[in-house]
Amino acid sequence: MTPLVAAAVLLAAVTHAGWNALAHRITDKLVGFMLILAGGVLIGLLLAPFAAFPAPAAWPYLAVSAAVHLVYVVLLMTSFRLGDFGQAYPIARGTAPLVVTLFAAVFAHEVPDGWAATGIALSCAGLTGVALWGLRGRRPDWAAIGAALATGLSIASYTVVDGLGVRASGSALGYTAWLMVAQGVAIPAYAVSRRWRRDTVAVLRPYAAAGLLGALLSVGAYGLVLWAQTRAELAPIAALRESSVIVGAAIGAVFFKERFGAPRIAAAGLLVVGIGLMLHAG
Repeated sequence: MTPLVAAAVLLAAVTHAGWNALAHRITDKLVGFMLILAGGVLIGLLLAPFAAFPAPAAWPYLAVSAAVHLVYVVLLMTSFRLGDFGQAYPIARGTAPLVVTLFAAVFAHEVPDGWAATGIALSCAGLTGVALWGLRGRRPDWAAIGAALATGLSIASYTVVDGLGVRASGSALGYTAWLMVAQGVAIPAYAVSRRWRRDTVAVLRPYAAAGLLGALLSVGAYGLVLWAQTRAELAPIAALRESSVIVGAAIGAVFFKERFGAPRIAAAGLLVVGIGLMLHAG
């Protein structure tokens, strides 16, 4: 992993935490995710004419990824509804890298070397520390924790599917554009047809600006990750991307009045060391 790729993934981590925070801030989760996904469809359609059309070999991956992303969004909405942002977000994101490491070894034949494996392990330890700190001093809400863990499994699944798909596509930008279109149609269509048949505009108007900003951040974040996956192995990118949980914890502390605390600072330190080792491996 080169410094340029690492910088792109770190930028993706920051923007990813930003759009998740915006989605969490919108009280009606279906409204928030509808706006973000519909905005992603619009951005994808605007990008598509300027990008190479994905190669035929990429389309099965696009179809599977769109289905997994739909499951992911439903699970993410559920985890945000059941748990605090500072708890649900770290658990959901923190469970993914180790699963990605396993999936990448099985499906992409990518086995990290000693330095990279150590960096991934330390990064995951830091991510786990953030998640556990979010659970301190309270009775575990197993429904919220279960939803967040299931979200993490879905993240790992689409990460590997998209890593293979974008490599087969021949165009990271084209794959990004068509993925946004494919994954972003179902939930907005459901919401309009089942809940707001006559007053859709009135329901969405108060959150339109936040939703559009969330869509821009979401597309930018994942587009950077997809580009990085064409230039480095999947597992280190997944571990580096999930540094967004530190940003998410900071957002939770600043905007949602959730405690950050010394253990999270220590966890962030572990994450930084792990990132350094992964860069050393590259």
